Amino acid sequence: MTAVAPQAAAVPVDAARIRSWKTPVILAVFSLIAILLFVALRRGDQTGFRLSRGADLLQLPEITLPTLATGVVVSLILVGITAFSAWLTSRYVRTPLWLITAFAIVFMVGFLTWTAADASLPVYGLFVGTIALAAPLIFGALGGVISERVGVVNVAIEGQLLAGAFTSAVVASVTNQPLLGLVAAMVAGVLVSFVLAAFAIKYIVDQVIVGVVLNVLVTGLTSFLYSQVLTEDAATLNSPERFSTIPIPILSQIPVIGPALFQQTIIVYLMYIAVAVVWFALFKTRWGLRLRSVGEHPTAADTVGIKVNRTRFINVSIAGAIAGLGGAYFTLGSVGTFTKEMTAGAGFIALAAVIFGRWDPIRATLAALLFGFAQNLQNVLSAIGSPVPSEFMLMLPYVLTIFAVAGLVGHARGPAASGKPYIKS
Repeated sequence: MTAVAPQAAAVPVDAARIRSWKTPVILAVFSLIAILLFVALRRGDQTGFRLSRGADLLQLPEITLPTLATGVVVSLILVGITAFSAWLTSRYVRTPLWLITAFAIVFMVGFLTWTAADASLPVYGLFVGTIALAAPLIFGALGGVISERVGVVNVAIEGQLLAGAFTSAVVASVTNQPLLGLVAAMVAGVLVSFVLAAFAIKYIVDQVIVGVVLNVLVTGLTSFLYSQVLTEDAATLNSPERFSTIPIPILSQIPVIGPALFQQTIIVYLMYIAVAVVWFALFKTRWGLRLRSVGEHPTAADTVGIKVNRTRFINVSIAGAIAGLGGAYFTLGSVGTFTKEMTAGAGFIALAAVIFGRWDPIRATLAALLFGFAQNLQNVLSAIGSPVPSEFMLMLPYVLTIFAVAGLVGHARGPAASGKPYIKS
């Protein structure tokens, strides 16, 4: 009896440490919002969802949903998921990520039905715009993942994107070769990241401060050169040839996802390759193992013969090259010319995607796609006359990041040695 009692008494104490009601509470808040918007403040009679273009191989009929009935069904499902999450929490079980994802998808269906009431929403346009806006975020997030996994906080993603955009525009304009512009963008990203690495690793300056200063420096420098040089001879220095889209036969004609995924420029196709290569290299190769060990426990890595600071220098430079490609997308794949501060904070959203994705390249890519979707949604909703303020959609990526850091999608913990300089004893 004396041996069993302490063990039985210890179970609730240990379990109480992992029971948290924040996920059910947040889901309950969104469920109440859904009931208020989709049912009490319902709009219109029905909403149309267009799935196909005229050029698609298979023509899908437009889906029409009644706004009130859809709002009621969505609200009931959300309340059910919230109740199930509360039940799991009461039994000391964490709400699984797939259930939170299902909640978000159902809520989005209800939100789109409510906000686009009495209109027809082009679903394929949502996906095309999402890829277009998410591409530079994904490149920046991949660079951020590599840099932070090796132990260097990369706040300078904004500067790397902007430097890549400026350099690619100038080089592609002068040479009439957009491919050379891509290479120049990578070089520019490497140069910015090299400055970050030099001050953060060699001179042990606070990495966040160096990143912020680099962002201000690159913004000021590119703005000055744009005003004093590019505008004086825009035809020669700021008229790069944009990459044309390369539709993949048959795949580009698949409804909904075909135009978004398989009718893109070479930069987007490089993005697909970069995501796969970074994930494989990071988790399946010796290079990735060394990189992660330096970011988690540099002293142990040094003990087994890994040169910590050299590894950080090399990988921060690689991260800059990848981010530079994202900058080139602005000028060679999207806008076509360089303008002042054209990245518009994309580097900070990419950094948010790194945190939201928990320093994993695949998850960070999905987070960047989510942020791109939120940004594109405000454009589509504005076009159809939605009552939702555009400012709300612009702040959505940062709100989602706050939820991620707060633990809604799991405990967000960066690499243990990230931001900490290594001084060999």
